Amino acid sequence: LIAAKTSDKDTVSAAEEKDDDSAKEEPWETALKTTVVDMEVGEFQGHRVSVWDLLHSKYIPEENRKELLELYQTGELTLDQVKTVVSTIVTKAEAARAEQVANASSPRAESAVAEAEHTRLQED
Repeated sequence: LIAAKTSDKDTVSAAEEKDDDSAKEEPWETALKTTVVDMEVGEFQGHRVSVWDLLHSKYIPEENRKELLELYQTGELTLDQVKTVVSTIVTKAEAARAEQVANASSPRAESAVAEAEHTRLQED
């Protein structure tokens, strides 16, 4: 029987590394993680969710997330602006999803979608 001995030094350095990682968190990242929004839609309904979690949710496409983070990091968007944009995207995405679900259960779903697209094209 061979017993593997782990040194105390390994344990300490692993704990120190963990502390270093959290210490290296950028102030802008901390702000996004600590700023919360009351969401009333989708999987977040009735919860206070951090802007960071909303940014990394299924509702925000990766390109949008990268663009928002970049604009925020460079100071072109304030924290409040990011919070507003992200919560608006989530709200609209969830409303669109709910509408699709409602339309899918209706016998006129296809014609309603076609009418909506036709109307949108005319407005453009």
